[in-house]
Parts: sequence; structure tokens; C-alpha cells
Amino acid sequence: MNRFIRNLLIIFAIFLVVAVGFSFFGTEDKDVPLVSISQIAEEANAGQIDRIEVSEDKLKVVLKDGTSQRAFKEQEVALSESLKNYGVETEKIKELKIEVKEGGSSSVLFSTILPFLIPFVLIAAFIWFLMRQVQGSNNRAMSFGQSGAKLMEQSDRRKRITFADVAGVKEAKEELKEIVEFLRFPQKFFALGARIPKGVLLLGPPGVGKTLVARAIAGEANVPFFHISGSEFVEMFVGVGASRVRDLFKRAKRNAPCIVFIDEIDAVGRQRGAGLGGSHDEREQTLNQILVEMDGFESDTNVIVIAATNRPDVLDPALLRPGRFDRQVILDQPDINDREEILKIHAKNKPLAKSVNLRAIAERTPGFSGADLSNLVNEGAILSARRNLREVGQSELIEAIDKVMLGPERKSHLLSKKEKEIAAWHEAGHALVATVLKHADPVHKVSIVSRGRAAGYTMKLPEEDKNLHSKSEFLADLAVNLGGYATEKFIFNELTTGASNDLKVASNLARKLVTAYGMSDNLPPMTFGEHHEMIFLGREISEQKNYSEKVAAKIDEEVASFIDKAYKQALDTIKKYKKYLERVALRLIEVETIEREEFEQLMGDIMPKEKLAKKPQLTGDLTTAHGLPV
Repeated sequence: MNRFIRNLLIIFAIFLVVAVGFSFFGTEDKDVPLVSISQIAEEANAGQIDRIEVSEDKLKVVLKDGTSQRAFKEQEVALSESLKNYGVETEKIKELKIEVKEGGSSSVLFSTILPFLIPFVLIAAFIWFLMRQVQGSNNRAMSFGQSGAKLMEQSDRRKRITFADVAGVKEAKEELKEIVEFLRFPQKFFALGARIPKGVLLLGPPGVGKTLVARAIAGEANVPFFHISGSEFVEMFVGVGASRVRDLFKRAKRNAPCIVFIDEIDAVGRQRGAGLGGSHDEREQTLNQILVEMDGFESDTNVIVIAATNRPDVLDPALLRPGRFDRQVILDQPDINDREEILKIHAKNKPLAKSVNLRAIAERTPGFSGADLSNLVNEGAILSARRNLREVGQSELIEAIDKVMLGPERKSHLLSKKEKEIAAWHEAGHALVATVLKHADPVHKVSIVSRGRAAGYTMKLPEEDKNLHSKSEFLADLAVNLGGYATEKFIFNELTTGASNDLKVASNLARKLVTAYGMSDNLPPMTFGEHHEMIFLGREISEQKNYSEKVAAKIDEEVASFIDKAYKQALDTIKKYKKYLERVALRLIEVETIEREEFEQLMGDIMPKEKLAKKPQLTGDLTTAHGLPV
């Protein structure tokens, strides 16, 4: 509609310009007075006329005093005859200088042809624009079944991404280098009878860089890159998705060698037979067409399909078999070294202060994905701009960590004096128990500044990257979770809703120790409960009991036993080290936030040496924030 209005305005502007031109052409002699032929006859008898210029039926009379006049003579009658008819003497006519001028082609054009041609041209142009709009609508209707894949050429060096722009995921990059070799030197493998992999499935949690890795493969191989989301195939009309799949692979074969990247393939790759529509379901037809197209690749077709998903458990088994997605590459969360490299990449175009230590930032961000780290650096730059700084400093980046993890600081959410006191003692209890217990992670920060839904939080980070967790660590985590609850009950002899989130986390962890991890001493080493996924109008996970009611009662007893022991341990620790608990709580009420160095000074001689800050400080992959939900 906007395009149609714009075309109408263009036509109107052209018509206006032509009309203005005609007006100037028709009024070029408007300053010369128009007189009658009888007045010219009188002036001729009086001898006042110097010459007369005749152009068809138009007369231009120049008098001897230099003035000019214009008049019209009778058509198809000579000027001399007209003057005789008006009584001009023959001798006077002979004395007149009469110049006859022929009308030029331009005058004929403007006076005769254009007045008829211009309206015809404008009407024809208007009809043409209307037809073009209708044709555009028809084209869009005919292209409904065409894929909307975006083609990214690698010729633009400024937008080209290579493996050098992707930090971390070393094993994944090594695995994918073979794909690059296949695309760049296919004959090398054909000579040995090797078959090019048809598909690569990138698996990993959100934000680890699956799309970035796919673009880096295309950049390394210097081949075209087709990008499309799985949801773009599916429409409400049956058959459109399959048509788009055919069109996508047709375009890819014309541009071979190339890469086809399907993001979030779980949108169309779910297990078949679970929907309401049966085999006529549009999503299932789209998946069937993808399976057929991947099977139909010729052995010498240099087209590789790369798909990404963070939910491989819901994909159809036919999609994962060899011959379709031959390789499954897992992208893990970055470790401390990878996080440092990722931070360096995202900080390239940002002016960092000389005091910035990206290694320290990497140590404080275990569990952060690449997207989280990118957001962290960006938030740090935004904070610096708000404070009118010319460089991004260390304090801004540290503050950005809290903002990414817990949300922005809620300055408008002011706690009353009593609530602030309860929050301070609550968080001090978490921090004290985490410090005293041997298997608990060291405390890095304690704060009662409201962020997100928490009125306060205690940040503790593990000393090293962990893939396995022991029973002792879980028991220590249980006691730390209940430290705030025990402190409220011991100090105020009253409980608040602030510990509700801690109780929920502790209860879930205790139940997992019994039913999933087999860490109960009074039950056999086995798991209890079967989890089933049901795909029906969405995704639901249900748990089916595979044990009797008698065993269920024992499970409940064991869960309660874990919680009770953890609570007693936390309470005993608080009673024993009440002096240090009071130090931390009073300091929190005063300054609201305590960093690791100051916290270690407050703990004094009870601070275990193995938990003291080192250089480098720490590594880890889990962050636990205990808070007071508001």
C-alpha cells in the first residue's frame, strides 16, 4: 500500500511539472500589450510602425519608438489584404517592413501534439503502475512456497567470520575442520572413495555460539552460507513447509559448494506421530521432506547441512541416523580460559581502562555462556556511558556481572529498617556457614542490595572447574542453603517468607540425593521414579512411580533426614561462631555490600587457608546465589 501511494505521488509530481512548463510557454509574451487589427491600421496610416513580424495568425508590431504590440490577423487572409480592408493606403502598406516567420517544429509540438500526448502518457503510466502492483501481489502469492533463506556471501571480508573469531569450543572446532577441508578440497576425499558428510548437528545449551560456529565454517571454507530458522518452514497451509524445503535445497545445489544452516531444527524435527494431525500434520510433512532431500543428495554434491538445537532429546530418530546428520558436535559451556578469550574478543572495539583485568572477570563468571559474556561487556560499556566515562573500568564490569546474573539494582525498592536488619542477618548466616564448612565453596560477595526478585544474595564460587560433585559437597550446599533460615530463627526467634526460595532449593536437592543420585545410606543404590516426556499441545514431563507406597514413605523419611541434619549443622555453626556472624551482619547493615577481601578480614582466624583468595583467585563452573525473594 505504501508503495502504491508513493507511485501515485510520483505521477502527480510529473503532471505538476509538465503543467508548470506549459504555463510558462503559454505566457512568455504576456507583458506585450494585445491590440486590435484596426488600431494597427490606424498606426500604419500615421506612419508609426517600424516593422511587423508575422507568424501564422500572430502579429508582432514594433513601433518606431521601440515599443512592441501583439495582435491576431484573420486566418487564411494575407496581412496586406486585411490592412486594405481596414483602410490603409497602398503606399503606406508598401512602406511597411513585413517579415514572415514560419512556425518551428517545437511550436508545433507544444501547441498541437503535446496537449493530446501528455494526458495519454499520464493515463498509460497510471495503468502501468496499477498493473505492476497487481503483478507484485501475484508474485508474492506464487512465491509463497519459496524458502526465505538468507544467503550470505563470503566475499565481504568485513562481515566474514572465521574460527579466529570464535573463542573456546576447541574440540568442536577440531571436529569441524574436516568439514572445511571437504568443502575446500573435495577431490582429495573423492580420490580415496570418501563420502562427504551430509549433515552436522550442533548440540549445546543456549548462548554457547552454535550459529557463530556455523558461520565460521562457511567463512573458513569461503563458501556461500544459507541461513534459515526451523520455524520459517511451517505455515498454516499444508504443503507449504515441504515446498519451502524443496526450494531451499534446489537453491543450495545451484550454489554448491555451500552450507545450509537450519537454526532451532527442533521446531520441525520433533518426533513424528505425536501431534493431533497424524501423518497430515504440516510439521511432519516438512520433516519428511527434509529427510527425503538429505537422502537425495548425490555423492558428489558439495552441500552440507548444519543444524543447531539445544533440545536433542525431542528430535526424530530418523533425523539422527547416519547418512543424514552424520556428525553430532557438542558445544560445552566455556571454562575459565575460554571465558577470558571470549571476553577479549567482545572487548576488542571497546576502550578498556588499563586497570581492567579480564582474567579476574573470567574467574567471577563461572557458568556464563558466550552470549552472557557478550552481554556482560555490553552492560559494562553502558554503565560507563551513563557515568560519563571515556573508558570501561573494572568496577563497571564487576557491577555488570551482578546485573546479568540477578537483574538491575532496584533502587526504588527500599527496605524498612527492620527488613534491612533481617536481610543482613539472613545473608550473614549463608556466608558464615559457607566459610566454616570444609566442602562448601568460598564466598566472593555478600550483599543486601535488591536486585531482580532478591532482597539480598550471597555469591559463592568453586575453586576449580567441576564436572563431578561429591556427596560431601551436596551436604555442605544443603547446610549453606538453610543457613539463612537457621539464623532468622536463632536471632529473631521468628521466621519470614524470605527463606522460601532457600527451602525450595534445599528440598529439591535433598530429594535428588535420594531418588536420582543414590546417596541415601538407608535405601539401595538405585534410582526411583521414571520421567516421561509427553508431546501433546506442548511439552510436558511427568514422573511415574516405579516403587511402592512403602518405599515412597522411606524416600520421604530420607529426604527429611537430609534436611534435618543440614539444618542442625547450620544452626550449630551459627551458635558456635555467633561473634563472626554479628560482625558480618552489622557491616552489611552499614555498607550493604561486602567483597571477598573485606569478608576474609571479618572472618579472621576461622577463615580456612584453602579458601583464602589466591592469584589467580579461582575457577569454577557453578554460581549459587542465595537470596530473599520479594
